[in-house]
Amino acid sequence: MTHPTLRPGVADDAGLLLAMFDGAVAWLAERGRDGQWGSTPWSQDPKRVERVKGMASGGKLLVAEFDGSPAGALILTEQPPAHIPPVTERELYVDLLITSREHTGRGVGSFLLDHARVEARRRGIDLVRVDCWAGGDGALVRYYRGQGFTPTERFHVGDWVGQVFEDRLDAGDVG
Repeated sequence: MTHPTLRPGVADDAGLLLAMFDGAVAWLAERGRDGQWGSTPWSQDPKRVERVKGMASGGKLLVAEFDGSPAGALILTEQPPAHIPPVTERELYVDLLITSREHTGRGVGSFLLDHARVEARRRGIDLVRVDCWAGGDGALVRYYRGQGFTPTERFHVGDWVGQVFEDRLDAGDVG
């Protein structure tokens, strides 16, 4: 399988991120999973539009592409969001992982998670964490388990239930 290329994101990528979020919202709603992000396109919610603009201009965005076509996006940080239970060691946190519905089934999410592991190793970090929505039919929880992550604690943001995952890297895990 051909892997996408990865490039640094820029502020002008806010539009492509919004398109990815809008596509994901529609896809999730079609499958009865609107508990994750609702059913209103992000591009129609001014607060979410501002949030996405911040993601694009924050200097941490990476965009995966197939021949110039946006396939996914990744943001990594060593400072997880405040609502995530803290750890007592250095970590690399997957703050954003989203794929374009146009490229579903091409391994984009796996590619981006593998990049997170490589980047953690490059920084001398042994712990990669990520969170996701834990509601609905549990598909996202199963996805991250299938990607080699181990569920740790659950958390709540209002009525929204999330699951934190970790991947503890060994010296031989990634190059």
